[in-house]
Amino acid sequence: MTKIAAIQMASGTNVSANLIEVSRQILSAAQAGAKLIVLPENFAIMGLQDTDQVKIAENDGIGPIQDFLSEQAKKNKVWLIAGTIPLKSDDEDKIYAASLVYNDNGERVSRYDKIHLFDVHLEATSETYKESETIDAGNQVIVVDTPFGKIGLAICYDLRFPELFRQLALQDAEIIVLPAAFTAITGKAHWEVLLRARAIENLCYLVASAQGGYHVNGRETYGNSMIIDPWGVILDELPQGSGYVIADVDLENVKTIRRNFPALQHRKISCPLPTE
Repeated sequence: MTKIAAIQMASGTNVSANLIEVSRQILSAAQAGAKLIVLPENFAIMGLQDTDQVKIAENDGIGPIQDFLSEQAKKNKVWLIAGTIPLKSDDEDKIYAASLVYNDNGERVSRYDKIHLFDVHLEATSETYKESETIDAGNQVIVVDTPFGKIGLAICYDLRFPELFRQLALQDAEIIVLPAAFTAITGKAHWEVLLRARAIENLCYLVASAQGGYHVNGRETYGNSMIIDPWGVILDELPQGSGYVIADVDLENVKTIRRNFPALQHRKISCPLPTE
C-alpha cells in the first residue's frame, strides 16, 4: 500500500505567496507519509482576470514555477502531480493548462493538457466562465507508469466527460487524479456524485485535489478534496480551508474488485479517443 495525499488551498494573486503555502503543505503531507502528492488546479495563481495566467506563462521545461516543483519533489522525496500551471502555446494570447508529473528525483516524467474547457454561464450567481478565450485545449489522454501503479490524469471540467475516464481505465489506469477549482454552486450540486461515479464505473481510486475557499477575484471555490476507493467509499475528505487529505491506496484492492466485478469487460459500446 502507498499513502497518497491531495492538497487543498485557496490560491490568491501572488505567485510567491501561493508557492510558500504549497511548500508548507507538501512538507506536512510528506511528513505524514505521503509518497505521491497531488496539487489543485491553478495552485500558483488565481488571478483577478483570466489573462493573468497568460502573463506568467512559462515555456515548456523552463521557468520558476517548474523549477520550484522539481525542487519540492526532490527535497521531499515524493512524486508530485502539479495541478495545473500555465505553459505557453503557439498563440501568444493563450496558454495550455498543464498538469505536470515529477518523480522523487525531481525529474519531469509526464504532462497532461486540459482537454475540456469550462465555457459556461451560471444564472443563479451571474457567473460567466470562458476558458477557451485564454486556454488552448489539449488532445491527448495520458496515463503515467509510477511505482504506485498506473495513474490517469484529468483536470476539473474533465470530470463531466465519462468517456475520458473510460479511456484512462482502458489504458489500465488504477488511480485517476483530478486537480480542480470547482465553483461553489456546481460543486455543491455535482462534485461528490460525479467523483464517486467516476471511481465506481471505472473501478479505480479517484484522488481529487481542489481549490476551496474565497479568492481575491471574488470567486468562491467548493473545496471538498477527497480520496475515493474503487467501490465509491470516501476514504478522506476536507470540506474547506487549507490542508490535505491522505489515504492508503491498495492496488490489490483494485485487482480484486475488477476480478470479482468485471464490469469493464462487459462493455458493449466503445468510446473513441479525442482527436484534434
